[in-house]
Amino acid sequence: MEFLYQYGLFLAKTATVVIAIAVIIALVVSAKQKAKKGELEFSDLSEEYRELTADLQNQLLDKKAYKAWSKSQKQKDEPKERLFVLDFNGSMDAHEVEALREEVTAVLAVATATDEVLIRLESPGGVVHGYGLAASQLDRIKQQNIRLTVAVDKVAASGGYMMACIADRILAAPFAVVGSIGVVAQLPNFHKLLKKNNIDVEQFTAGEFKRTVTVFAENTDKGREKFQQELEQTHVLFKDFVFKHRPVLVMEQVATGEHWFGYQALELNLIDQLQTSDDYLVQQFHTKKVVQVKYQLKRKLAEKVGLAASTVLTRSLNSLSQLSFWR
Repeated sequence: MEFLYQYGLFLAKTATVVIAIAVIIALVVSAKQKAKKGELEFSDLSEEYRELTADLQNQLLDKKAYKAWSKSQKQKDEPKERLFVLDFNGSMDAHEVEALREEVTAVLAVATATDEVLIRLESPGGVVHGYGLAASQLDRIKQQNIRLTVAVDKVAASGGYMMACIADRILAAPFAVVGSIGVVAQLPNFHKLLKKNNIDVEQFTAGEFKRTVTVFAENTDKGREKFQQELEQTHVLFKDFVFKHRPVLVMEQVATGEHWFGYQALELNLIDQLQTSDDYLVQQFHTKKVVQVKYQLKRKLAEKVGLAASTVLTRSLNSLSQLSFWR
């Protein structure tokens, strides 16, 4: 038993030292690391589709028929037009725009007026400045006279629709959620709770409306009125932006903050066609070379070291748990 006890202490000390060293390394590397955050990845979706088709035909056709089919495929010319596929799955803070700007830059470096860009867009919206920048990234494609198509399989609402309206054509699945051209803001106020507990909050500003409403101090009617005005102004800018890029819309009808399903959105001209991104891609495989462009964020070395340290700790604890004095 004494041996097991001493051995357990030895393992515990070793694990502690390893973790301490790993944490120090992680902190140093995190402070000094200035390497590129990610890298571009390219996938030939056309080739993947051809391989899928060939595998299925090989299973369905007899040997002679498959040989004839395979020969006919080889005689087809490689499509000259290209379709670049980008994915945008947006969150509330729209931090995905950092990857989007890299992907757009890469596409614009090689794309010509005969090419097309497909954005598979999924987003319920979020912060105004974040989605404003995301929409500007898509507008860069339009400025280069490259055809832009947006496909919405699930949701493109609020800031998501702000991005979608840039496109030459918007596709949406029948039950995808589209629209929500409105602005919302909410925040709790703890002033009454603090006052009940005799806690004062002092706020100092320079400029009458540097703060309009706040979480802790007492809000005034004048501050609320100013805040509402700012929301209305933002809504006006939002509506003007959408109408500029999609003048077929009757803004009084669609800019109420409501959202609609795909088949309803088609009637309101919020979208151009009911179709999933999968169906659209299958159509394009026959006439275009389809390439997916993705900016993949690298895992920071600090994260890798932290993961390694966590693994070492887990293994050490598993080893220690086998000793009798832990039972």
